[in-house]
Parts: sequence; C-alpha cells; structure tokens
Amino acid sequence: MAAELHTNFPERFEELGPFYALAEGGGRRELKLQASWPHKGQIVLKFEGVESISDAEALVGCEMQIPASGRAKLEPGSAYVSDLVGCMVFDGDHQIGRVQDVQFGAGEAPLLIVKGVKEYDIPFADAFLRNVDVGGKEIHMLLPEGMLEVNAPMTAEEKEQQAEEYWSVLDADSRRRGGRKPRN
Repeated sequence: MAAELHTNFPERFEELGPFYALAEGGGRRELKLQASWPHKGQIVLKFEGVESISDAEALVGCEMQIPASGRAKLEPGSAYVSDLVGCMVFDGDHQIGRVQDVQFGAGEAPLLIVKGVKEYDIPFADAFLRNVDVGGKEIHMLLPEGMLEVNAPMTAEEKEQQAEEYWSVLDADSRRRGGRKPRN
C-alpha cells in the first residue's frame, strides 16, 4: 500500500518493529512490515498478511504509527509533532492557548494551530522560539507585535462589524458622488 510520508527518517522503516494501523474510528491493528520502497514521493509498505487489494483497502485512511520507544533520537531543538500537540503556548508571559495540530506546507516553518480565546496559526520558527519544554508541555515564544491579530480568524461579531464599516464607507462614498454608483 502507498502511504504519505510524515517522517524525516524514511530509511528507518526496515529496522522498525511493529507498526500499528489506527483507523478513523479508533480501532488499532498491529502489522509487521515485510518490505518498503519509495515511489513517486510516497512510500510503498508491504505488510505480512496483507496479500490482496481488498486486504489493503481495509487500511485506507488509517494512520500508521510506531511505539514512542521506536522513534529516532532528535537533534537538540527538534520535536515530534505528537510532542507539540497539547503544549501550552506563551508569548512572553502571556498565555495564548494549546496546540491542537501542526500543519506543514504553508511556508518555511510549520504552523502551530493554537486554540485559546481564538484560534491562531503561529509559525513554529526559530526566530520566535525561546524555549520548548515537551516534558512540561510548554512552548515559550516571543512573537512580533500584531502577529496574533493577523493570524487569527475573525469572530462572527468582528465580521459583522467589518461589514457595517464597509457598507457605511460605500454609503458615504455614494452620497459624496451624488448618489451615483462608482464606475470602473
């Protein structure tokens, strides 16, 4: 079966012990890897007992996991996504919220999806990091002024206020033009 890679260590597949397939519904199944090879930006995994397309279809949508004891040692300053999820994020002394998820591909740095009073997308960039304590479940950052306001989705009230301001500006512009609609 073909799988998306969410690891920086694909060469370790052959030396790993058991894999676990975590289904969307929460069921977990232990699998033993027979072979693996790269293919078109993904990795093909061949498991014992998965001999047909219908056997493999039972694994579609599953998250393939390894035990925490099988994870590769990381260099200082690095962390696993699973260690970041659940961490409390601080900007200086101000508590922002907890990491709900980490998204990749939006830029140079992964984005921490942080849920507090609002939901924030915060770049997990070295330039902003002060300390990451995965054991204590805390991430301390020093964010540029205004970053939280830029990266937070608007609440329904904020959207309504923005719409009111927009329409009042258009209405004032229309009155200024003598009731004529703006031209292109």
